[in-house]
Amino acid sequence: MAETNKKQGMIASILSLPNDDPKKTIIVAFLLCLVCSVLVSTSAVMFKPLQLANKEADIKKNILAVTGLLDESSDINTLFERFEVKVIDLETGNYSDIDPASYDQRKASGDPEQSIKLSAEQNIANIGRRAKLAKIYLLKENNSLKQVVLPVHGYGLWSTLYGFVSLEADFNTIGGLQFYSHAETPGLGGEVDNPKWRKQWQGKKAFNESGELKIEVIRGHVDFQVAGAEHQVDGLSGATLTSRGVSNLVNFWLGNDGFGPYLKKMSEMEK
Repeated sequence: MAETNKKQGMIASILSLPNDDPKKTIIVAFLLCLVCSVLVSTSAVMFKPLQLANKEADIKKNILAVTGLLDESSDINTLFERFEVKVIDLETGNYSDIDPASYDQRKASGDPEQSIKLSAEQNIANIGRRAKLAKIYLLKENNSLKQVVLPVHGYGLWSTLYGFVSLEADFNTIGGLQFYSHAETPGLGGEVDNPKWRKQWQGKKAFNESGELKIEVIRGHVDFQVAGAEHQVDGLSGATLTSRGVSNLVNFWLGNDGFGPYLKKMSEMEK
């Protein structure tokens, strides 16, 4: 009781100070910061499950979009049931027993035990490290594979672009390219989000008949009268470095240091 009265007396003495008293100003500011910190921390904890759910829904939405299945009038989770999620070992191209729901590739890429450091020659996507495992999404229809969706990322001009590239069942024909996170310049590098530019990727061939990786974003416009046009996409006007970054990241992830071993193994099984 005496302790309570003592605290009340201290509060009363503080409140009785003039409003322009430095001591009162400092104490009130401290208490205000303390209350705000508690409120912010509480809100972060309370809303974290909702934030994670929204993040997962956004990933599913982009995967559906890159495969052409996104329908805003339909339930995303229902549409996503057509996909089978797998984790693969990027070095061997084999499927891993790790539960896809528990694997975070983005987090793993920053963990030295779960990733590898890329050499200067390997690091064409400018990502520094690459996770040893990767999550992929298999679109199936009547137990038949229609498309495989691969997560990709790499540096553009101002930021790391995160997205997905889809390949048809021949593991060569590109079904689409979609980015869900980047900070490129709006109207320039930000045109990677332009539906007209994204549509150019559809139907392009990643590899030539000899199995060589040839897909690229060129400077200027594709000349369809020239050999190799099936491997080329128009560059983004005024965004040379972003265009180069996209070209590099796609080549990295479809190449031998990315999903190349998996794609080679699967395409040989299809023959």
